Amino acid sequence: MTDDYEKYEQECHRIREENKKLLNDFAQWLTSANLKDKTIRQHLENVEFYINEYLLYEDTVEAKDGAYAIGMFLGYWFIKKAAWSSPAQIRSHAASLKKFYTFMNQKGLIDSDELNRLKETIKEEMPEWIATMERYDDPSIKDMGEVWGIEY
Repeated sequence: MTDDYEKYEQECHRIREENKKLLNDFAQWLTSANLKDKTIRQHLENVEFYINEYLLYEDTVEAKDGAYAIGMFLGYWFIKKAAWSSPAQIRSHAASLKKFYTFMNQKGLIDSDELNRLKETIKEEMPEWIATMERYDDPSIKDMGEVWGIEY
């Protein structure tokens, strides 16, 4: 068990080092788009949380392989794990991740089909993510099954 955990930690360290480079390149890409510094910082914070926290939470998923996971992230994990989650934060993270994976596509790290799936997932699932967040924050809902749409 210890060996598995050490391997996991080593792989996380390697991926985080790669992610530093990606985030620096992403920052330059955002700067070249003439975005304000505050906006760039927000995108970087949002993406950093996704690629260094969520994608490495239970497994070692590289950023280039993480576009598929946005639904579980914004529709469940972020709502449950991020104390600052809100409908506005879900929208903010979705916008940042769209920009990040557009950047990844332009760098040739993901293909256009993956990018289009990510954008379609955001477009189609955003209303449900927001509704789930609102149910999660509703103090009148006592049964968590109601929040997640699960019947027992």
